[in-house]
Amino acid sequence: MSDPTPETPPAPPLRPGFTERKPLPKRFYKEAAAAPGEGGLFRIELDGRPVRTPGRNLVAVASATLAEALAQEWRAQADFIDPMAMPMTRLANSAIDGVAPAMAEVGDEIVRYAGSDLLCYRVDTPAQLVALHAELWDPLLEWARGRFGATFMLSEGVVHVAQPPRTLELIAAALPDDPLRMAALNLMTTLSGSALLALAVAHGRLSPEEAWRAAHADEEVQEHLWGIDGEALERRVTRYRDFEAAARFFTLLAD
Repeated sequence: MSDPTPETPPAPPLRPGFTERKPLPKRFYKEAAAAPGEGGLFRIELDGRPVRTPGRNLVAVASATLAEALAQEWRAQADFIDPMAMPMTRLANSAIDGVAPAMAEVGDEIVRYAGSDLLCYRVDTPAQLVALHAELWDPLLEWARGRFGATFMLSEGVVHVAQPPRTLELIAAALPDDPLRMAALNLMTTLSGSALLALAVAHGRLSPEEAWRAAHADEEVQEHLWGIDGEALERRVTRYRDFEAAARFFTLLAD
């Protein structure tokens, strides 16, 4: 007899040569709720049955508030289940299936971003961008120095500058030790291009909106000087939804 436990459907992939996605699965449940599980964890239940990841692992988190947020994503589904409209559920699946067995590798990826962090690469023109970089980025480098003891070297243009080994060691030591927080931090890092921005959000130094603006200072000035690229803006808005969801995911884990 097959296991009746419901699984989170994976995000529908694009077929080679096509732009449309595979049909979404129909909603098969009436109720979605967070419920106490084993070991002080909280799980997600659909009609009383616990949800599992695509890798068949139980979806269970240490925060009742986060579990309720995940359940709300399931409740918000209409006639069909759209994983792309469930960013925190996708992040939980990624943390449990992918990050948990590869914590060291994911941590190394974040440290690599810190080694060529967006905030360290400056320009000498136009003047508006030089000023905006200084306004948005310089205080964060000072914050990193005070918070972690990490000193970052700056470069002009795209010429790579190697960061001090001690700086990277300090960033590595600041990374979370659980897969859920690590997954959220990694997603914020890759979406923003900056480990420092991700850490600033995780530690409450920046709001998601402030971090996203800092990550797109170049685009802000370009749009001011030459106008808005509608397609680029749409892509940025879509990516921000995942960034904000990762930030909220990280915050809810503390509740």
